[in-house]
Amino acid sequence: MRRALVSVTDKTGVVEFCLGLEKLGFEIVSTGGTYNKLKEAGVRAITIDEVTGFPEILDGRVKTLHPMVHGGLLFRRDLPEHVDTVSKMNIKPIDLVCVNLYEFEKALKAHKPIEEMIENIDIGGPSMIRSAAKNFKDVLIVTEPCDYEKVLKAIEDKTDDYDFRLNLAYKAFSKTGAYDAMISRYFADVVKDEFPDVLNMSFKKVEHLRYGENSQQEANKYEDSYVERSLLDYEQLHGKEISFNNVNDLYGAVAVVREFGDEIVTAAIKHSTPCGVAVGATGYESYVKAYEADPQSIFGGIVATNYKVDKATAEKMHEIFLEIVAAPDFDEDALEVLKKKKNLRILKLKNLDARDAKYDIKYLEGKVLVQKLNTKMIDEMKVVTNANPTKEQLSDMEFGMKVVKYVKSNAICIVKNGVTLAIGGGQTSRVWALENAIHNNPDKDFEGAVLASDAFFPFNDCVEVAAKAGIKAIIQPGGSVRDQDSIDLCNEYGIPMVFSGYRHFRH
Repeated sequence: MRRALVSVTDKTGVVEFCLGLEKLGFEIVSTGGTYNKLKEAGVRAITIDEVTGFPEILDGRVKTLHPMVHGGLLFRRDLPEHVDTVSKMNIKPIDLVCVNLYEFEKALKAHKPIEEMIENIDIGGPSMIRSAAKNFKDVLIVTEPCDYEKVLKAIEDKTDDYDFRLNLAYKAFSKTGAYDAMISRYFADVVKDEFPDVLNMSFKKVEHLRYGENSQQEANKYEDSYVERSLLDYEQLHGKEISFNNVNDLYGAVAVVREFGDEIVTAAIKHSTPCGVAVGATGYESYVKAYEADPQSIFGGIVATNYKVDKATAEKMHEIFLEIVAAPDFDEDALEVLKKKKNLRILKLKNLDARDAKYDIKYLEGKVLVQKLNTKMIDEMKVVTNANPTKEQLSDMEFGMKVVKYVKSNAICIVKNGVTLAIGGGQTSRVWALENAIHNNPDKDFEGAVLASDAFFPFNDCVEVAAKAGIKAIIQPGGSVRDQDSIDLCNEYGIPMVFSGYRHFRH
């Protein structure tokens, strides 16, 4: 008779699985709560101590860590010396292991104290999984309820061949690897090691994407299970499937919106760069201003809001082609309007205030750059010129910095009255970014506008160009060896300049 060892935390479907194994001629060995559940359901299970000859001890911390278990798992059936050894020691083969692990992730997200977290670290489970997976040629390893039916059918049909078992082993090692990575990251947080010598991370695939940045690139979306609340948690209410570029652009849109807190704001994004951002007294006013800021670039773009979209706003959105509309909520009649376009992706954002993630990661063909997320905005508003900015200019300065932070460097944002007038980004020269912003918006009146720069002015040429365009106030981080040149020229033109202290390069 073949033997199966079954010990699960998630007991979904375990009774049916074990009844199926019994029909296929397996003897069931089980532990603790799993054993009790199986016996209550009529499964003819035996306890683990009947196998080991040793009782469970230390509140269940030690029950399967025994040679009678691991010997039965690890001996190679094709090596006579292994077979002889287990025979002499009266160790019976274990042919199938069904194990899932203590719910460490669940405890983590419930913010349990460290004493409870430690008790949710499974030792025996990963040990059995790894032993069975190492010897997958002889032992079937089952770690997820979704595989129960598939495994029963394979055994019954005698299709549980090498490749079938190899795939189960692969899944098993992936599971224990992710489990240990989460524990490692938890302890890194406990000891406050933000950049450990070994950074263990694991990612779970949640969605197949149509393709990557280009159609010849395959792509999937993964999530970091360690992050409890993500800015990109959403419910898709309508539209075709999400693409790689959609997700990347969506992040830029909702990140901009998050910066504004309780202010009513709309952000339009094209190719991961803001093209129109505006605050307003109402959502409708905010959207119309954001649209009018750049009605050309918003076409085919992504719109994110931090307010509930009403019917009037939806009708304005419906007038143009948009890839995505993302908002915390939608009125029912607004949804009816937006759903008239079958491909428009309508996303209900779940965690617009989320700041649980702490890493920004760039994978560069085998090398990985890891930095903390850029969560700060302004160190201090330090006026460095003779002229002081007005209250309205200070407000626009803060607005401009919140937007330019998400524009590709070198980046310039020109704003007025809580609306972007022109945005220039992705240039190798800062003055080119400014010149492009002005040149690409010939119909705009920049008289009295505020200029925000993501980094310092290496020369005073940006001040010269800004002054000639009618810009009347400037905010930039400061820090150039030639800061005084820019300050002096601002004083000549009577332009107030503020140093914010924080640079916002975005590459």
